[in-house]
Amino acid sequence: MQKLSKESAWPVYRREDIRTLEAQLQQITPTPLLQQAGKAAAQLALALAPHAQRIWIAAGPGNNGGDGIEAALHLHQWGKTVMVTLWADPQDLPTDAHAAWLRARAAGVPISHELPSTWLDAMGSMDLCIDALLGLGARHKPHSALFAGVQALNHCSALILSLDVPSGLNSESGQALDSASDPAPSVRADHTLTFIAAKPGLFMGQGRDACGEIWLEDLGLAKLPRLMEPQALLNGASPRPNRRHASHKGLHGDVAIIGGECIDARGFGMTGAAVLAASAAVHAGAGRVILSLLSGSAQSCAPIDVMQREWQQLDLPQLHVVCGCGGGKAVHSVLPQVLQHSAQLVLDADGLNAVAQDPMLQNMLAHRGACQPTVLTPHPLEAARLLNCSTAVVQSDRLLAAQTLVKKFHCVVVLKGSGTVIAAPGVTPRLNTTGNGRLAIGGTGDVLAGLIGARLAQGQSAFVAAASAVAQHGQVANDWPQDRALTASDLAQHLN
Repeated sequence: MQKLSKESAWPVYRREDIRTLEAQLQQITPTPLLQQAGKAAAQLALALAPHAQRIWIAAGPGNNGGDGIEAALHLHQWGKTVMVTLWADPQDLPTDAHAAWLRARAAGVPISHELPSTWLDAMGSMDLCIDALLGLGARHKPHSALFAGVQALNHCSALILSLDVPSGLNSESGQALDSASDPAPSVRADHTLTFIAAKPGLFMGQGRDACGEIWLEDLGLAKLPRLMEPQALLNGASPRPNRRHASHKGLHGDVAIIGGECIDARGFGMTGAAVLAASAAVHAGAGRVILSLLSGSAQSCAPIDVMQREWQQLDLPQLHVVCGCGGGKAVHSVLPQVLQHSAQLVLDADGLNAVAQDPMLQNMLAHRGACQPTVLTPHPLEAARLLNCSTAVVQSDRLLAAQTLVKKFHCVVVLKGSGTVIAAPGVTPRLNTTGNGRLAIGGTGDVLAGLIGARLAQGQSAFVAAASAVAQHGQVANDWPQDRALTASDLAQHLN
């Protein structure tokens, strides 16, 4: 059993492939996987709460409930006071879960169909709860009886350990089950013990909030040869570019930021977005940074380390270009030249919106993506515009949405959000694990675009630049002091 660290590229599998792996594992082990999973759950429960005496297990009608019953059996045998609430007729349980129920009943484990009201009503009388209501196979929100179990778990002050997936969470998308119609909340766990392999929904959408700390019991998967490629890898930290002592600014790349439209003569507009991207590129170590505002005027609040030029004066074939940050409508007329001539390109924000509205620009981007390093950095709404679908469709399968954009434009795609996806042609996608809600403020996306531009300029490939920048961007937010608000300018200044 291992804690899933943010530094390692753990494989991530979808539901159907997990089922295939499960069947293969069952063929090579004499002990049913449910028994192994239940014992692992009991061991982790004691490791997390070694002094716990009263433990409530909420068990559902499938094998996930069987995992919980098996855990209850071990905890009971180890001297703990255990209560199981089972939301099923025991005769209707799957074979292995029913066998666990028989063993637990024979051992004297209290199993009821009722909530342990005396424990729930008495504050502090319960030490640990184990959520075994709904597992990997759940596709629909909990029915009313199971929903009562979800509510009871969420209102309990005790430590909560979810098995495989927090009940009510879609293991594929990280959204609440049936979120497109009438979503019900999932269990909010302190810890989640997932089995066999990591699932994408644990690391994106609501999964980041629902799971707490994530642990993995692979049930022997490491003993099998890798018979199938994972759907994604967790995005571990990447090494920063090396700066040799005997170097000069020209060896660390020239980044040009094109964006920042002014809307009227008073200077109102979005020049700040381009300035933030330029600041990020400077602090990330680009050799030289050029800011080209689409207003055509100089920006007095730009970092003094940044040169300013009109975009028409740029030698695009020699530059690593970041285009679109605060670009407004003005960026549309710039894009044909940028797409055709930039040495390397990060396309963000209004640059993406302009492409989504113009079939000619879409064709140019697809042609460019097949020939020159290009990174697209959409948030879910921008991705939906590029794919001509709704944001809900994008969020329902973020891995698929990112890979569809890759196929359409032949570019590296950074689909931003909770569990940012980094995808590229011919490469297993990365699912980022760093970052938190502090990044949900204006300007952080511009900072990310500038950071990716700097990494490209420093010689990293488009995919490595995107993956390493996303990980670093999130880690700054993770490391930020709890008692201080994070701003986009702070974020840019703390890159290195």
